[in-house]
Formats: sequence, structure tokens, C-alpha cells
Amino acid sequence: MPAIVVAYLYSEPGLEPAPELFSENRPSEKWPLKNWPLEDWSIDRVYQDLGGRQQLQALLTDAQAGQFSHLLLPRLADLGDTVEEVCQRLQQLEAQGICLIATHQSYRSDAGTSNVAAQLDLLREIEANQQQRRLRLGHARKRLQALPPPGKAPYGYRRGKEHYIIDRSAAVVVKDFFEQFLLYGSLRGAVRYLAKKHGKRISVATGRRWLTSAVYRGDLSHPAPTPAGKPQVLRDTHPALLSRQDAAQVDRLLRRNASLPRRTVSAPRSLAGLVSCAECAQPLTISRVTTHGKSREYLYLRNPKCSRAPKCPAIAYQQVLEQVIEAICTDLPRTVSGLDFSRLGQARAGMMAVIADKERILEQIPSLEATGVLDSETATLRTYNLRTELADLQTQMAQLPPISLSAIAQTASLPQFWQDLSETERRFFFREFIRQIGVRQSPDGVTVELKFVF
Repeated sequence: MPAIVVAYLYSEPGLEPAPELFSENRPSEKWPLKNWPLEDWSIDRVYQDLGGRQQLQALLTDAQAGQFSHLLLPRLADLGDTVEEVCQRLQQLEAQGICLIATHQSYRSDAGTSNVAAQLDLLREIEANQQQRRLRLGHARKRLQALPPPGKAPYGYRRGKEHYIIDRSAAVVVKDFFEQFLLYGSLRGAVRYLAKKHGKRISVATGRRWLTSAVYRGDLSHPAPTPAGKPQVLRDTHPALLSRQDAAQVDRLLRRNASLPRRTVSAPRSLAGLVSCAECAQPLTISRVTTHGKSREYLYLRNPKCSRAPKCPAIAYQQVLEQVIEAICTDLPRTVSGLDFSRLGQARAGMMAVIADKERILEQIPSLEATGVLDSETATLRTYNLRTELADLQTQMAQLPPISLSAIAQTASLPQFWQDLSETERRFFFREFIRQIGVRQSPDGVTVELKFVF
């Protein structure tokens, strides 16, 4: 009599995605089989439960009727919520002569034998799996209800009954950190500012986590249900310490700083990290020379890796700075006027239409639940999924360039605008508009070539 093979899959909605482990009635590479005794075989039926155990009960009924001979499942813990339930159902299946194979545990019971009680290690593993699942289920329920995850509240907040509430004394420190970073675009400078003004010492890594944390933006971020997925974000779950507009600016500054040499990100000079030789593309460094007694200071741009013989001479920093300002005032309005903003407007309009559709569906869920079209669990899961999708779309839209770029370019084309800024402030705005500055030396003098970020 040929073997009749069935499979059982169990997953919790909101905790893990439904497994997709079969292709043409055979397990895929995600579910490898070890020591499978049959050469020519296929899976005749798949029982699959999502949160409940209805299909498991149908499987046990079919087992009593002798409708299959082999049962395939990932783990024995999928047979119940407790160790007692798992053992009871294992004995029930094996008493019917079912050959049971748990692929993720390399477990196989021969038909007609009952060896569960003798395998204490297996029972301990089942118990550990059940405990881990209970913990993950508790966290998943909190996530679906938009409740904070377990653990200590982030600095600047305290745990409330249902959400984070602002800790006023610590929130002042966090807000000052964000304002300092937004003003000067320097992470290390903002960290030093906290230590000097508030006596709050944090590492640069901690400061970067503050800048990218969803919590300070009024959102909750939960780990992805799969290792390859991205974290899931729920927006507007508690009071924010960083506004949406400022958060978008923080993201732009972090992306901009990532393209700069590491040691130049916090450099005090406005041209640091931007200037390079137009001939050999080597970066130029800023050298400082002082007179005796340090009464006067001279700044030069040098190419320490110049391949010419003799090497190119140093260039006066102020000369290059003045030419850069002149080039921005001339080239920036012309470059911006040549950009096509229609596609940007179409992309923004398309995202806004999708967001409006999802918000309309979200508003209908309470009425669908009240009329019985959706049960409570399905409504909660659907609400959670819609809110995470809306958060992704709104984040993407916030990262689009501003449509008012032409008006900004008109202001930035005024020489007086640049001359009234300090070096640190000028550094901030240079990096907003310029990707690279090429400096070319010739017998006629020094010229600069600007590459804008758009």
C-alpha cells in the first residue's frame, strides 16, 4: 500500500507570516527533509492553522479514520499550546500507526511505536519552544494594540498606563540635542554640547540612535516578523520630541554626512570635506598657519597626495571661499530652473492618493467590526497592517525634495546671505546644496567647479 503523506502548518497572525513551504506538493528548500524513507512521494494534503486549531482537530479526526500514514510538520510544539497537549496528541497519532516527522528537530517516530516519554531532552525542547512562543505572543498582542514594548522607557520618556509620557526634565536635554544637530549638522558637536551644557555624557553611537529612533518622533518601532524584513512602525502613538518637519531634516542631514569623509563631518571650516583637486580628484586638506604669538591666522588648501613634480602650491582658503560663493550665486538659480518639478509633483500626488485610500479603509474598520463583518482579531490585525503601511508611505513622502526649491535658490543666490553667516552656519548650507567643489590651478589663477546635489 503506498504511503499517504499529509503536512500540518501552524502560525500566529501578527507574530510570524504564514509559511510558504510547498511547491508542487513538495517541501521547498526552506523546509529540508532529512532521511526521508520514500523515494517517490508527494504530499497529498496540507492542514494549515492561523492562530486557531481547527485544522488540527480535522487532522486528528482523519488520523482516527486511517486516511493517511505519514505526518510532516516543522516542530512538535506546533501540535499544542502546552507540553501536555503536545504529548497527548503525539500519543494519539502514534497509537493510530502514524509515522510522524518533525523536520526542524530531526525527529521521526516509527509507525506503531510510542517513544515520547523516554525522550526527556525532546520534552524540554518542546517546553522551551512553548515558553518562547508565549512570550512572543504577549509582545505581538502589545504590538497589535499599539502599546509600548517591554523594558525601560527611552531617555526623555516615562512609561504611562498605555503609552509613553514625556519626562519633562530629561526631555529638555533631548530637545537641545536635536536643535544643536539641526543647527550645525554635526553629530559629534551635538554630543559635546550636551556634555558641556547639561552634563549629560552620551556616546556618538547613542546620539545616532537618538537621531534615528522612531520613539522621539512619536512613533513605535517593532522588529520585523522575518529576519529579512524591515522594522514595522506605528505613527502617532505618543507625544513626540521631534516634529515631522525636523525629523525629515535630520534624515537628510544624516544621508548627506554619510557621503563625507568621516573626520570632516564636524570640521569647523565650511569647505571641509567638499574641496578636491579638479585634475587628480584627490581631496584637499585645510592647513592652519599662525604667526609668532598667534596674533594672526592663515588658512590654506593643500593636496598632500599630489602626484605632480613639483607639487602644486597651497591655495589661500579665503580666495577659494569667495569664488565658491560667487559661483553659487551665479550657477544655483540656473541649475534649479532647469529641473523638472512636474515628476516630483506627480510622485507626491500619487503617494497622497494612496495614503487617502488607506486612511479611508482604516476609518471603515470599526463599523465593519461592529456589524460583524470582521471579528476582533482580524480587525486588530488589519488596523495594525494599515497603520504600518501608512507610516512607510508618509516616511517616503517626507524624504522627497521640497517643491519650493526655486524660492530657496533665489535666497541662496544673494552674496549678502553667505557673507552674514558664520563658518559653521555656512558649512551647513554648503552641504545642503553642494556635493563636491573642484579646484583647478593654472597660470591665470584659481578656478572652482561646483557639483550640486540635484
